[in-house]
Amino acid sequence: MTDPDAVPLDPSTMRKQYRAEGIAETDLAATPVEQFARWFEQAATEAQLFEPNAMVVSTANAEGRLSSRTVLLKHFDEQGFVFYTNYGSRKATDLAENPYVSLLFPWHPMARQVIVSGVARRTGRDETAAYFRTRPHGSQLGAWASAQSSVIASRAELDASYAELAARYPEGEQVPVPPDWGGFRVAPRSVEFWQGRENRLHDRLRYTTEPDGGWRVERLSP
Repeated sequence: MTDPDAVPLDPSTMRKQYRAEGIAETDLAATPVEQFARWFEQAATEAQLFEPNAMVVSTANAEGRLSSRTVLLKHFDEQGFVFYTNYGSRKATDLAENPYVSLLFPWHPMARQVIVSGVARRTGRDETAAYFRTRPHGSQLGAWASAQSSVIASRAELDASYAELAARYPEGEQVPVPPDWGGFRVAPRSVEFWQGRENRLHDRLRYTTEPDGGWRVERLSP
């Protein structure tokens, strides 16, 4: 029960002073993926953040209606950033209509964030199958049990679907890759590295693609 005398939290009074060291253009790697790898390593091993590969994926459909959700990054290299989903999900249907996407890595304990803007394309089936085989058995079954983003009558319906699949494919038996499940690779067009600084005078350094395939680095005002 809600306490009628409780004072509601006021978000306007919530403040943290960021005292982290800044980043300079001379500190950056030659490519944004190399720079991302540096920060990702620090987030995972030095700061030991919970799920540093968690990212907010924002999409828009053909009408420009936006949606966002948290997804786990599963691979990255100079070709782009890869995540997996049901191809019937809202994010996938959005991307079928409008391939432009934004990825946000919110590493709050480090006063850092990385924003990737780019174009998403489906991964090949061989790549999808190779990743699917690395998933835990239960997660493989879950990919079949859930028609992601569709309306279901109850939790019981989802659990029953999973139980049926678990009986059909017991532990140790190979689960086939669902035909409507796979990956997206986001090829970056720009990547911004944001470092919190004192007095809200943050460092924002953005890599942007050049016509020759190289990268230009710009400093943005905070």
